[in-house]
Amino acid sequence: MVDAISDQTVATFPVTQLGEKAVREMPHNIQAEQSFLGALLLDNELLDSLNVALRSEHFYDPLHGQIYEAAARMIGRGQLANPTTLHAFFANDPAFGQETAEEYLTDLTDGVISIAAAKDYAGIIHETFLRRALVKLSDDVSHDARNPDLDKDAQLQIEAAEQQLFNLAENDSNDQGLQSFDKVLSVAIEKAEKAVNSDGHISGVSTGLTGLNALLGGLHPSDLLILAGRPGMGKTALATNIAFHAAATTQTGEEPVPVAFFSLEMSADQLGVRILAERSNVDSEAIRRGTMDSRQFVDLVETSGLIDRTPFFIDDSPALSVSQLASRARRLKRTSGLGLVVVDYLQLLQAQLGSRPENRVQEISNISRSLKALAKELDVPVLALSQLSRAVEQREDKRPNLSDLRESGSIEQDADVVMFVYREEYYLGKGEPEIKDNETQEKFNLRYEMWQERLQKANGTAEVIIAKQRHGPTGVVNVGFEGRLTKFSDLAEADHLPDSF
Repeated sequence: MVDAISDQTVATFPVTQLGEKAVREMPHNIQAEQSFLGALLLDNELLDSLNVALRSEHFYDPLHGQIYEAAARMIGRGQLANPTTLHAFFANDPAFGQETAEEYLTDLTDGVISIAAAKDYAGIIHETFLRRALVKLSDDVSHDARNPDLDKDAQLQIEAAEQQLFNLAENDSNDQGLQSFDKVLSVAIEKAEKAVNSDGHISGVSTGLTGLNALLGGLHPSDLLILAGRPGMGKTALATNIAFHAAATTQTGEEPVPVAFFSLEMSADQLGVRILAERSNVDSEAIRRGTMDSRQFVDLVETSGLIDRTPFFIDDSPALSVSQLASRARRLKRTSGLGLVVVDYLQLLQAQLGSRPENRVQEISNISRSLKALAKELDVPVLALSQLSRAVEQREDKRPNLSDLRESGSIEQDADVVMFVYREEYYLGKGEPEIKDNETQEKFNLRYEMWQERLQKANGTAEVIIAKQRHGPTGVVNVGFEGRLTKFSDLAEADHLPDSF
């Protein structure tokens, strides 16, 4: 019975000649709809065991959609839904034609051959709905292309079509509506179990840094994380280290995930050199200048062979709009999967195509909101880098804080996590003391010795400052930094765990 119904699904567009006009019939399967509704009215428990979340609009015949909605509402209230109890909802409804509502509903149940096949009928109904949606989408794209709008250029039309196509590819599940608390708790328990079973006790994507994992619990799906810092602090290096670790990890309890790295400032080959340097322990400057010895070159080639299959995708398109970025991320998730999106950096992104923000602050706010929406839509963490204002340089203590976010707008509000990377070594190296007027040599020597001690202590270290975390504590993580390898790592000392902030 099910095979016969499936064979009758309209998958093409049969054309019926009516005079000189041709009528294109949309994909549908009336018999599957009738058989499913009949089975549901015989066994109301079917509603809780379906493989697809049917809604009234999934039915081709509007009357069948109304019957399904009424039955689902009654079942949801704990009432019995059958031809006798349902017919009162449709008394004198002209949609039933010559039959009464009770007669039609009874015919539905009498025509059922197999209740067990109801799940298959539901699948057919949902499948034909998706096919109708595809036809409508293609018609809309064709109409918009033939009737251009001055405020909606071709690129914007492509991105809008891709978003609709992505929603369909996700099996029409983006809008989940209200969820029962038992389902919410079930997901929460699964995440907690994952954290308990992982060696690092993380439930999100690993950063590769023990202290950062301990404070954040990993990078969590649907979160927008902002990593900010002044030029020279190494924020791109840190983001690259985190992203490549996520894509290539072999640590126990961690699973590698596909990563999309949108580099608006640095070219793909420059990022490749950084990753090779970090992974092979060959000086990045030696790679760039070609001053490696033969042993280093062999290490470089061997490392390349080990990591060349890593699911790490780089897009170095300049002047990318946030809508273009979203479109490409959706496409990657659809084709190769996606576990993390990195944007370097936020201020180089353009606002959505077609939007006209009044000022730069409004534009940045638009971008940050869009990135947060993308994180929720794709259910992946989005790590976006951000510049800081020059106000940092005017202070004696140059550790950044939230007010230093450049053109912040709603960045702080939209972000689930805001973290800063700070290297005291960078500032100390630029500020070698000079003898002051009227300063004795003895005082200068003492001041110089103190500077040398601070510089030595700061050498090869950095701080990752968690200034905001919506779901957890703030704090400071001390990490190691090797400039020649552009590599962040755990400190060998015991003080690599988070400090109070």
